[in-house]
Amino acid sequence: MKATEQLRAEHEGIRLMLRILEAICMKLDAGEEVNAEHLEKMLEFFRVFVDKCHHGKEEDLLFPVMEAAGVPKQGGPLGVMLAEHDIGRGHVRRMAAALERYTSENEQAGSQLAAHAREYIALLNQHIEKENKVLFPMADAHVPASKQDQLYEDFEKLEEEKIGPGVHEEFHKLLDNLSKAYLG
Repeated sequence: MKATEQLRAEHEGIRLMLRILEAICMKLDAGEEVNAEHLEKMLEFFRVFVDKCHHGKEEDLLFPVMEAAGVPKQGGPLGVMLAEHDIGRGHVRRMAAALERYTSENEQAGSQLAAHAREYIALLNQHIEKENKVLFPMADAHVPASKQDQLYEDFEKLEEEKIGPGVHEEFHKLLDNLSKAYLG
């Protein structure tokens, strides 16, 4: 498997979590109570799986290889992706703050949480499209197959080191459980 194929596969899990988050936003907007533990687990998914693992693979491994292969960082697609990763981190921080207020029985916090979540959903959906349709084809064109193989191995090592053994599988279980709970 090419490194970019692994990142695309991870995008599918991320998109599923974003669909679950949208279903939760609809409940919050309707004034329905949402299980705070589910929301905490989702934030953990965004912090650990999306940011530490997925973005870590891109920022620590793929982007430097692409830059070395001639893809510009400043003023180019890599710089845009890095900036969007930072914007996403800000959305997650705002969601976490709103969740804290929500669990403290603040009446407006549910709608604030939904608003921050929708900004994150919009950002990540368009970000994933750019990576899948522009950045990864660019990587496939600039990074030789042998280097892609090495990147894939490095991705596996990063995942073990940054998130730990078995955590990836736990996130897949979380996706399954939350899908059943919110997507029917």
